[in-house]
Formats: sequence, C-alpha cells, structure tokens
Amino acid sequence: MQFKIDTKEKIVLLRLEEETLDAKMSDAFVNAAAAMDELEEKNLILDLHSLQSADDAGLKAIFTVYTRQYDRGLSAAVACLNSTLTQKLSAAYPEMLNIVPTESEAIDMVMMEDFERELDLDEE
Repeated sequence: MQFKIDTKEKIVLLRLEEETLDAKMSDAFVNAAAAMDELEEKNLILDLHSLQSADDAGLKAIFTVYTRQYDRGLSAAVACLNSTLTQKLSAAYPEMLNIVPTESEAIDMVMMEDFERELDLDEE
C-alpha cells in the first residue's frame, strides 16, 4: 500500500498512491490509517487523486476511515476523487457528506467544522 502523509497543525493529509482499492488492499488501507497516531487528535483529508477504481470493499474502506474520525469527534473529507467513484461512493454512503473536488476545499471544510466544534464547546 503506497501513500504519502503530510501532517499540519490540525490536519493529516493522506494521499493514496494507488490506482485501485479492492478487497485485497482495503484491509491494509483501514489498518494503515488506524495505526496513524496523528489521527487521534487531528482532522483527516483523504486525497484520492490517484485512485481510478474501487470495488465495494474499497468503498467501504474509504467510508470506514472517514467515519472513524467522526467517531473520535474530529472531521474528515475526501478530495480529488474522480467523478465515477464520487458517484459510487455517494450512492453507497449518502451520509458521507464531505466529498469535494479539491484539496483546498477539503481543508476549508474540515477547518470550518473544527471551528464550529470550538464554538459549541465555548458556549457550554
């Protein structure tokens, strides 16, 4: 499983460097993301620009990594996914709202959610 990690102050940018995410690779992808200590306290952006195809197991792996961040009280976004896979992912997981065309939009989205959480905490 090839990927690059770029860690910023409040964000981990995970760039998948694979063309296919199938049943063989989906467990490795989920396990690699789960092993990243940075994700315990930082928001996640999945840059999937290299991904050209994914089967049902691959889509589920993306969704699993995505929802794990929300389970931690953090945010996640999927960026740079081709239109065919965007449609498949949106159809399979309609509750997955943060699918955006660019990395910049993904950063804006997770930072806005982070800011909203901070405001909610301040009001309590």
